[in-house]
Amino acid sequence: MTGVYSLLPGGQPGLLVSPVFGAEPCHGAEDLARYLAAGGYAPLSPLDRLADRIAAVGLRGRGGAGFPTAVKLHAVRDAPGRPVVVANGEEGEPGSVKDRWLLRHRPHLILDGLRLTAAMTSALRGVVYLSDALAEQAVRRALAERPAGLPVDVVRTEHTYVAGEETAVVRRIDGGPALPTAKPPRAFEAGVGGAPTLVSNVETLARIAVIHACPDAAAAVAGAHLVTLSGPAGAAAALVEVPAGTHLKVLADLVGHGRAAAVLLGGLFGGLYGAGWTDLRLDHDRLKAAGGALGCGALHFLHPEECPVAVAAEAAAYLAAQSARQCGVCVSGTGALARTLTAAAHGGAAHDTTDKLRRWSGQLPGRGACGLLDAAARIVATLLAHFPDRIDAHRGAACPACDGERPEDGRRFTVPVP
Repeated sequence: MTGVYSLLPGGQPGLLVSPVFGAEPCHGAEDLARYLAAGGYAPLSPLDRLADRIAAVGLRGRGGAGFPTAVKLHAVRDAPGRPVVVANGEEGEPGSVKDRWLLRHRPHLILDGLRLTAAMTSALRGVVYLSDALAEQAVRRALAERPAGLPVDVVRTEHTYVAGEETAVVRRIDGGPALPTAKPPRAFEAGVGGAPTLVSNVETLARIAVIHACPDAAAAVAGAHLVTLSGPAGAAAALVEVPAGTHLKVLADLVGHGRAAAVLLGGLFGGLYGAGWTDLRLDHDRLKAAGGALGCGALHFLHPEECPVAVAAEAAAYLAAQSARQCGVCVSGTGALARTLTAAAHGGAAHDTTDKLRRWSGQLPGRGACGLLDAAARIVATLLAHFPDRIDAHRGAACPACDGERPEDGRRFTVPVP
């Protein structure tokens, strides 16, 4: 890992100069005295004013879907019953490290955001949900020294791709397995213990806390993103905070991936993008219009010597292995995509392989209980869209980049926490 950087307006790339990262480097978890000195746990301002400010600056959730935060706040606040608020720190994407970094280094910022969302929704209970042992230690220390207030529990789960999906979060907090359930009801309707529940990504909560403490910077704080950047095995990686609209080429250049031929967007959720990736900007709406997705903000750059078929095959195999195995269509669909791509990568493409992959990638989205099947289908669909001839080029023989590769555990995409 090369470091933690900020590219926020007014500063050159440097260590930890952004609001969410903190004004100075954090060596270990930030303690209460330091957080208070930076304006943390500020007295509650009129809560309607804070909620209106969040709506006005268009803060979106940072868990992957990018749903407007104000809409979720209002839905939970207006539902019958006393709500529960949850800080979701379970980072399922192997290429994302932002949530674990925040929990390990700035736990008070997360707890402050949880306090504020509880106040805005009239919640009487909070929960921090995570799987990382170091994050849990930091959160428990912060809970022991924070000012008295909202009762907060810590719930540990096993680390899986689907454990952070909001219905899986609710199910695990209620004592069950961290597996998705059918919808409706949504968590805001009937979540933890049947109560309306706000499940918020920890970066979202961090931004709410900073907006509360620095209202004049609300628009800049809401528009910035924590982004995990990575590339081929052994290449540089970084966690970066950048304003919305930053060109992906700027991010690639920052960590030495400027010569990349393609990028895997949004972790394993946003799909592959080939020619023209340098023109893309970090923005939910722009990436969606380009056929991709920002997701959790993880970007994996593919260098020219890498084969996108091998990358797609490993991604599909990882997702197939991570399936909750509750939906038959997900088990069979992800399995078929992974097997077919893996065979193609090693020279086993048949004359109808491309047609089958195209048909499956169009039929499978929306048929599972969570987004895992959609992610696998999107990877295949974007592979075919951006690299239309690569499957057929593998017919009869693997390309040199694929030859000998048989990774199935997502190791290619895994990034260490800085």
